[in-house]
Amino acid sequence: MQSTARGEGRRLAGRHRNIELGLLVLAVAICLAGHIDADLALTGKMPPGLLVHGLSLGALAGAAHMAVRRFAPYADPLILPLGVFLTGFGLMLLDRLDISYAAAHSRKGDYQKIPAAPQQLMWVYIAVVVSLVAVVVLIKHHRFLQRYVYLLMAGALILLAAPAFFPGRPEDFGAKRWIRLFGLSFEPDEFVKVAITIFFAGYLMASRDALALAGRKIWGLTLPRGRHAGPVLAIWVVSLLVLVFERDLGTSLIFFGVFVVMLYVATERTSWVVLGLLMAVGGAAVVGTVEPHVHGRVEAWLHPLDIYKEHHDPAIISDQPAEALFSLGTGHLTGTGLGSGRPWLIGFAGRSDFVFTTIGEELGLAGVTAILLVYLLLVQRGLRTAVGLTDPFGKLLATGLSTALALQVFVVVGGVSGLVPLTGKALPFLAAGGSSLLANWLTVALLIKLSDSAGRTALEPALPSTDFAAPAPASKRAAARQAGRQAPSAGQPAGHPSPESQPQPQSAEQQMPGYPSAPHPAAAPEASGRPHTPPFPSGPYPPNQNPATA
Repeated sequence: MQSTARGEGRRLAGRHRNIELGLLVLAVAICLAGHIDADLALTGKMPPGLLVHGLSLGALAGAAHMAVRRFAPYADPLILPLGVFLTGFGLMLLDRLDISYAAAHSRKGDYQKIPAAPQQLMWVYIAVVVSLVAVVVLIKHHRFLQRYVYLLMAGALILLAAPAFFPGRPEDFGAKRWIRLFGLSFEPDEFVKVAITIFFAGYLMASRDALALAGRKIWGLTLPRGRHAGPVLAIWVVSLLVLVFERDLGTSLIFFGVFVVMLYVATERTSWVVLGLLMAVGGAAVVGTVEPHVHGRVEAWLHPLDIYKEHHDPAIISDQPAEALFSLGTGHLTGTGLGSGRPWLIGFAGRSDFVFTTIGEELGLAGVTAILLVYLLLVQRGLRTAVGLTDPFGKLLATGLSTALALQVFVVVGGVSGLVPLTGKALPFLAAGGSSLLANWLTVALLIKLSDSAGRTALEPALPSTDFAAPAPASKRAAARQAGRQAPSAGQPAGHPSPESQPQPQSAEQQMPGYPSAPHPAAAPEASGRPHTPPFPSGPYPPNQNPATA
């Protein structure tokens, strides 16, 4: 029976890997077709180096697939193809914009004529290789990260505060999000997003019981007690400090939003969501009024066309919101066609969140909907992974990573389309930027590893876990005591459980609201012949050595 379950689980996992391989081929083919279509419309010729580009992108996708097949065989078959498709599609958009910028800025000495696609392709290789090696290959189980949650939080806070001490540049348009050293620059908030999500998962797993305690009831809403609201207040203050000193609206919204969503998932208390929304809106309103840079973003959002008036609010210094609306309106339903629009009229669309306007203008509402559905599907697979995991840390981590991705897409697309003020964040996978690409591929790699644990639990539910095997008895007397606990006593009728095998009260980890309860280790069904399965999923830690309780 055990070998049958093992074989069936492996066959199904192999089928998933074959589906993943087929989807990767389809993703690469669609991206190459977009390259051909755009270059034919722009130059009337086939794109130069198409064969090399196609082979290199296919080889990179194939290497990633082989790493997942070897080190995460039970992973979700859609996560990797979706990441490859979005990355390849972004390369196609950047290459299309490079051609237009080279023609439009041929006589100018600015940086717009410098192609962005070759550098982005280099970052694609770095991001995929580093993320897969660092996460999928080297990290044996996602609960390994629990050991370092506070170390990650300390490093994240240092990185989050560091850009405030570096001078901004004119091309940064008032925001301070970059660290520049020795001629190199990177955006630390992209990595902070991942590190803080890991910390939130570890912290909320250990503190959810205290945070779920009932408090006072006001206007029919149960609010938390004052001492338990401290973590939310601390995170709120940090997000406001980021907004004030670094003028980074996007990071502040994502940072606080992820924490509130994960807090709700951990406690199932609606009052946390209401309190978080009130604090976010109140803090943003105050900072938007007193901080000139944020105030200008808000004014440009409320009155995007005022920039063309002879006398307008001096806080409105950018015509990008209006140009983005013109570009999206030009696309109509099906767009002008790849290479047939004029998205390059937005000065630096290829190097910012305005790359989304290229999709809206040249692929229309249909293309925008398709890309948003791809993002939605990637988020859904992450949330599905959270549902399939059996340990609270994994559930919260998968939920937080999916929420961070969804919030970043929302603030970028909402800013470009006029739904919310512009934030300056990079559209995941599509916009140029090595920091953003590397951080997003780390997110994909973590979701792959998490889905591997969820898939292993679902496809092999009856298999023993060698990682959680009970340690060998230190002596013959200990072995005899262990055998006596497992066998019925002489005066006990067969079929009646011994007192030790009675169900024990659930631990705090098993009492998480909405989480499936795992059986006590002593309640193994010996009569059915099924081997003992511990109350935790397969992982590198025995139950008594869980880093969260060590």
